[in-house]
Amino acid sequence: MKPVDLRRRRFLIAGSLASGELLVGCAAPSSVSRLGDREVFHPTGDQVALNGWVKITPEGKVIVATPRSEMGQGVHTALAMLVAEELDAPWSDVSVEQAPIARIYANAALLLNVSPFLPDDDGFMARTARSSLQRLGYALSLQVTGGSSSIRDAWEPMRLAGASARAMLVQAAAQRFGVPAAQCSAVEGVVAHPASGRTARFGELVRAAAELDPPRDVALKSPKDFRLIGKPVPRTDIADKVNGRAVFGIDVRPAGLCHAAIRHCPVFGGTVKSFDGSAARHMRGVKNVFQLGASAVVAVADNTWRACSALDRVDIVWDEGPNARLSSADISAQLRRELDAHGGSGFRSEGDAKRVLASAARKVEALYEVPFLAHAAMEPINCVAQVSDGRVTVWNSTQVPSFARMRAAKVAGVDVDKVTLHVPYLGGGFGRRLEFDMVEEAVAIAMKTGGAPVKLTWSREEDMQHDMYRPAAVARFAAALDDAGRPLAWLNRVCAPSVGLGTMERLMPSLAMDMPDKNHIEGAFDLPYDIANLSVRQIRSKTPVPVGSWRSVGHSYNAFFTECFIDELAHAARQDPYAYRRSLLGRHPRHRAVLELAAAQAGWGRALPAGRARGIALHESFGSICAQVAEVSVAGGEVRVHRVVCALDCGTVVNPDTVEAQMQGAIVYGLSAALHGEITIKGGRVEQGNFPSYDTVKLAGMPRIDTHIVPSNAPPGGVGEPGTPPIAPAVANALFALTGKRLRKLPLRLDELAG
Repeated sequence: MKPVDLRRRRFLIAGSLASGELLVGCAAPSSVSRLGDREVFHPTGDQVALNGWVKITPEGKVIVATPRSEMGQGVHTALAMLVAEELDAPWSDVSVEQAPIARIYANAALLLNVSPFLPDDDGFMARTARSSLQRLGYALSLQVTGGSSSIRDAWEPMRLAGASARAMLVQAAAQRFGVPAAQCSAVEGVVAHPASGRTARFGELVRAAAELDPPRDVALKSPKDFRLIGKPVPRTDIADKVNGRAVFGIDVRPAGLCHAAIRHCPVFGGTVKSFDGSAARHMRGVKNVFQLGASAVVAVADNTWRACSALDRVDIVWDEGPNARLSSADISAQLRRELDAHGGSGFRSEGDAKRVLASAARKVEALYEVPFLAHAAMEPINCVAQVSDGRVTVWNSTQVPSFARMRAAKVAGVDVDKVTLHVPYLGGGFGRRLEFDMVEEAVAIAMKTGGAPVKLTWSREEDMQHDMYRPAAVARFAAALDDAGRPLAWLNRVCAPSVGLGTMERLMPSLAMDMPDKNHIEGAFDLPYDIANLSVRQIRSKTPVPVGSWRSVGHSYNAFFTECFIDELAHAARQDPYAYRRSLLGRHPRHRAVLELAAAQAGWGRALPAGRARGIALHESFGSICAQVAEVSVAGGEVRVHRVVCALDCGTVVNPDTVEAQMQGAIVYGLSAALHGEITIKGGRVEQGNFPSYDTVKLAGMPRIDTHIVPSNAPPGGVGEPGTPPIAPAVANALFALTGKRLRKLPLRLDELAG
């Protein structure tokens, strides 16, 4: 394997992320270059590849390469729609295959999420930074599903792949008919020459088309000509998930499979002091018991139950290390101290917020806080690996196939081209499967099984107590109001562990740098409201608790902070919360339209039944703008959310059914966190171990969700995450409207109401 100059790569990443300067030497991810060679998307049987994204059989069946992981978000369907639209293939003839690992499938749009520029900044530096980040994502071959970036990345190259394949089929038909290609057209899998009435199906033409050179220039369809894009289309994965044929990572069962269970030191940073596995080794079906690394013990058996049961018989003595007394109260106190003790990094500064605040007659101040959160996907962490004859095969439900393969190669001590990675369906990801700890562990275990494949399955308790958590965070606000109640100044400081630094320390330790982290402050520095004097700063903390990307990342807590505080300003100004927000959106008509749509559809201002109130929140994330209105009541000491109205501007919509489903899922996920979610630390370990202690919204407590999509021809924005951030502040603001008391801490507990 060719060595990588990590010093140069570190320089490129640092230069791009810190300053946005042009990356010299990184190939641009042009759409033409991303078509790829036919050999990349390897044909099997009688399939014929026309480029790296499209294969067609003699029967006219179309197979589309989908390089993103399907974890319930419908991405396989949406990506295939892009190709089918431009190819003009019947949807009933289209199927998908998980793409292999290759540079053409890199997610060039992923790193746009770390751009430190405002979303509507179209200046030279902002454009240069975004271009550089896309080049970098392509150069690094980031084959990653995350950041609500799948459609944003694929919008042009996958449509181009379909259009290029269509042009080749049309050219092949024109040669067969002996006419100019301009006189032929493709519709619903058939190329026709209207003047003569001759037709040929795609399957009849594909071999001749494959002999042609791909066209250098093809025109993409105008939105007015779309047949599929923007229409509700049946998802490609639903049938198999309903009838049980769908294969998730935990379903993989290659021949000769053995099973492994693992137990990690329960204390962060602790290690194995000693263990006695003699009793477990004599249990029926148990093959081996051994220590893995410094902090875990593994049992291997002929089924998962026996492996887990064997661990219960292992006498493990833990060295709990320096964090044995760590508690949630300690971490909260640390974050609050650092919030006020350090200047941090300025992420946005306009005017002179400190000076205006110092002389203001009317001020509003508040402190907000959120806890650590677990991902808690329904499919627990698992991975199947086999190491045999110098090769490694891995089956893993991963969001990062390119990195997973790299880490498997490193653990096994082989070149990366000796690793074959299969990506089954994911039973939920939410950012947890952006990590690869399970791959490293499974490969290390497989090196001890004599060539037999092994399935490592974490228990639910291991999954919840050894996560890469959504950071705990605190935020302090101060604002000055003029005589009319409008904000003259806004000062916001956010203290939290850095997801960016934590991720890089695990992913590429040699590149990890403690530098400003946009993920930390997103949703706080990019406020859409008109405020002349504004200062937003981040304070990056460090705790022993590992942190990672959790659905919507920093937006998940900064939306709660900012949208609740803007509600406080509306109350201080004695103005309606919706009208107050609307009055501050003069420079952002798209935001105002989304806010107006949500309010109108929710019946804002109309009377509600006694004991109910509405709250509103507006937030932009991942290229999309989302407003939500929550209708709540309180009964028996419990918060009940009856209805959520969601308005969304996500640019051009590919599949509206998927968008609606994603909004529903994102709202339920965010609502579960807002009402119940909390990871607490005691004695250096996580107290929650399973869903009874880490609750979610249940069916009986599920609100009615109405989703309204703003029609748009703008480029697509993200969909998987933008529905999560607004729900917590919308509910919190509704509770204030109902009770007159302000909750400034998540989860929302009525016994913690502040005056």
